[in-house]
Amino acid sequence: MSDEALTLDGQIASAQQELFVPGAPNPLPGPLEGLVHLVHGDSLSHYATWPSPTLIVSDGAYGIGGFIGDPRSPSGLAEWYEPHVAAWSCNALPSTSVWFWNTEIGWASTHPLLEAYGWEYIQCCVWDKGMAHAAGNVNTVTLRRFPTVTELCALYVRPPQFEEAGDTQTWLRNEWMRTGLPFAEANIACGVKDAATRKYLCTDHVWYFPPPAQFSRLVEYANLYGAHDGRPYFVLPAWANKRKRGCKRAKFTCPYGKTNVWQRPPLSSSERVRNPDGATTHPNQKPLDLLDQAIRATTGPGDVVWEPFGGLFSASIAAALAGRQAYAAETNPAHYRAGVARALRTVPVAQDSGA
Repeated sequence: MSDEALTLDGQIASAQQELFVPGAPNPLPGPLEGLVHLVHGDSLSHYATWPSPTLIVSDGAYGIGGFIGDPRSPSGLAEWYEPHVAAWSCNALPSTSVWFWNTEIGWASTHPLLEAYGWEYIQCCVWDKGMAHAAGNVNTVTLRRFPTVTELCALYVRPPQFEEAGDTQTWLRNEWMRTGLPFAEANIACGVKDAATRKYLCTDHVWYFPPPAQFSRLVEYANLYGAHDGRPYFVLPAWANKRKRGCKRAKFTCPYGKTNVWQRPPLSSSERVRNPDGATTHPNQKPLDLLDQAIRATTGPGDVVWEPFGGLFSASIAAALAGRQAYAAETNPAHYRAGVARALRTVPVAQDSGA
């Protein structure tokens, strides 16, 4: 067992003093028990022991040499991330989502790897930190570029699957083809100009599942006018027994008024974790409100959230505050201790069972 005791605010409090074993899972006491599980070690050694996640929040290497092991160039990111992405793919649910934080070139360098392992790109969200992040210290004449005040957070999901029929896009198209009706007639069925042929029944990347009203009309029309010998259409036995089978899709709920541009200044308040000398403990600490927004959009209460590259465990804290279960790992012992102390300070204050 490690001889390092957790210290809160520079003092050892007997009520909360805990000894942590590097490389062993350590559920936190009191209000955090059962919600936050933090590991001092490499997440690669622990994925198989964690429950399958509804969400993975990845904020690891950026390819800028920011920590020991971080490639010094984005060209090395795919190799760095591959064992992790492979493990995510092995342990993910059909409904698992990934929020992947990185720089523009870092994300672009890693995107082909995520696709190769079966992750479907949904969209890229931009954290716009504003001019405060530039702080007037950027010499654009020398650097010959605009000041960079953004980070990216890309959303990936597992392609929706019907257990009997494969991916949803193919299943929808195949069911309509079975009816023997022309594709153009699907627009009439759905009551749309051309969205059925251009979006709902297409074969390329612009596809999306029809809205409930249009899908209901499509099903009704197919079963009314489709070939008699193929009926019923757009029906799977699984739908009658959702407890066992059915359509397994990633969760998503967008709060009203939110877009994929997240305008939020960089952390400068008391939320920023600092060392005794006033220096920031972690160079790239994410705001809890941004993580809360992403977590609530892609999970529900009680769902499991993984934070493979914990840092100060911002995603785990945000998940616990929202009533989710968090599993995280961090290899840097200083960051680990600071993150655990932060979790013990932060989560009991505002914990809820948010939806």
